[in-house]
Amino acid sequence: MAISEELTVLYRPIGPKEWELLREADFKRWPPRLPDQPIFYPVTNEQYATEIASTWNIRDSGYGAVTRFQVRTSFMSKYPVQRVGGSHHTEWWVPAEDLQALNDNIVGLIEVIREFNPA
Repeated sequence: MAISEELTVLYRPIGPKEWELLREADFKRWPPRLPDQPIFYPVTNEQYATEIASTWNIRDSGYGAVTRFQVRTSFMSKYPVQRVGGSHHTEWWVPAEDLQALNDNIVGLIEVIREFNPA
């Protein structure tokens, strides 16, 4: 009998460039951060990710999507949840140098669960 491990569900709003990089990685790994992006910001809930994707991403690039993925809780527990606005505006701040370790702790695929295009 296998012992199941606890998983934490994370969400991330993305634009078209990040979507393409995810596709190239077969939706298994997040791309490395750019030099001006010292932190990877997955969010804790679909509502917040949807707000970002449908507002900011649409405005900035004309396309937004919400992704959902699972990471081993034993890995994510070292990153406290940060509240950055309203009660549901919560996210983790994962330093760019820890992104590959986060990728190594993803269980399953990174799913695109919602997409937004301008009306």
